[in-house]
Parts: sequence; structure tokens; C-alpha cells
Amino acid sequence: MYKFFLKPCLDWIIALMAVIILSPLLVVTAIAIKLDSTGPIFFLQDRLGRNGKIFKVYKFRSMTVTHIRNSNNRLLENDPRITKVGRFIRKTSIDELPQIINILKGDMSFIGPRPPVTYFPKRFEDYSEFEIQRFKVKPGISGLAQVRCREVHDWDINIPIDVEYVKNYSLTYDFKLFLISLLSFFRTNNIYRKNKL
Repeated sequence: MYKFFLKPCLDWIIALMAVIILSPLLVVTAIAIKLDSTGPIFFLQDRLGRNGKIFKVYKFRSMTVTHIRNSNNRLLENDPRITKVGRFIRKTSIDELPQIINILKGDMSFIGPRPPVTYFPKRFEDYSEFEIQRFKVKPGISGLAQVRCREVHDWDINIPIDVEYVKNYSLTYDFKLFLISLLSFFRTNNIYRKNKL
């Protein structure tokens, strides 16, 4: 019941409440982005969702419009392509907040595997039988891999953790991950760490 009915209902209700509560922050961030650099407020990118369905993920734009991030051009901490406002919203994860829109649209959940881009680390049809299990659930803003190793972009580490989540998630499990994600919202320590979750 939780996986097929309660979880999507809770996601939608919490997302609606989050939009209302966070609206001042969202508005201020949008204004800051427009004042800081030329370009749109949001950055949209194709991502792989449940069962490999492609959807557009919403994020606050943190880069100048003349630069495009791709798999072979990873952003560095002091990357000149990142705007002044972009540096702050990336450090505090505020750039991820527009994904609440994706939750309201039904593309994402609060907790689940992070949605990869369509071409990296590989195309959907190239994932192995084991790896493709991570796509059995909706992707999340945060997840087990993010709790264990925040901002460590190593798919060899993250994919097995994602599969572990898919096999074990429940209301209690998601609630724990949700709370930990909230508590670590402003944490910027990128060290891989093991825990019981």
C-alpha cells in the first residue's frame, strides 16, 4: 500500500506544503539569479526516470548561459562558469529546490535514486540487469546514496546503493532518509561515509 498509493500521496502533499512554506526563499533566489547574470531562472535537463522514462528536471540556474555542463566537463569547486549566486545555491543545495515541481508533476519523489542524465554514465539500454533495478522506482531529490556519500559522483559506488534502496524501502526507511536529508541540507562535507542506513 505504501509503495503504490501512500508514498505518491505523501510526496504530493509535502511538496505542496513545501512550495507554500519556501515561497519567500524561492522568490528571493529567482530574483538574485536574474540580477546576477543574464539568462533564465531555471535550468532544465533531460533525465531518466522510472522505467527509463525521460523527463525534464528543474533546477535553479547556477551557471552562465554560454556554458553547458556535460559528462566530460565536470564542474570544479571554483569553476569560473558558475555565477556568484550559483556558487552559493549549489553549496547550500538551494539549486535543487525547483525539483519540488517535478514531484508535483509526478516525475519524482522526495526520496529515491538520483535521476541520471540520458547519456551518462550510460544509456538506459546499456545498464546491466542488476543496475537497471534502480529504475524500478521514481527518482528522488535525495536518497540513500546521497545520505551515505553526499556529492560523491561515483556511479560504481552509487548504483549498488540505489539498488539496495529499491529492495528495502518502506515508510520508516524513507522517513529516516528524509530527516537525515533535511539535517544535512547545509552540510558541504563530501566525504564518503558508511552507516547503518
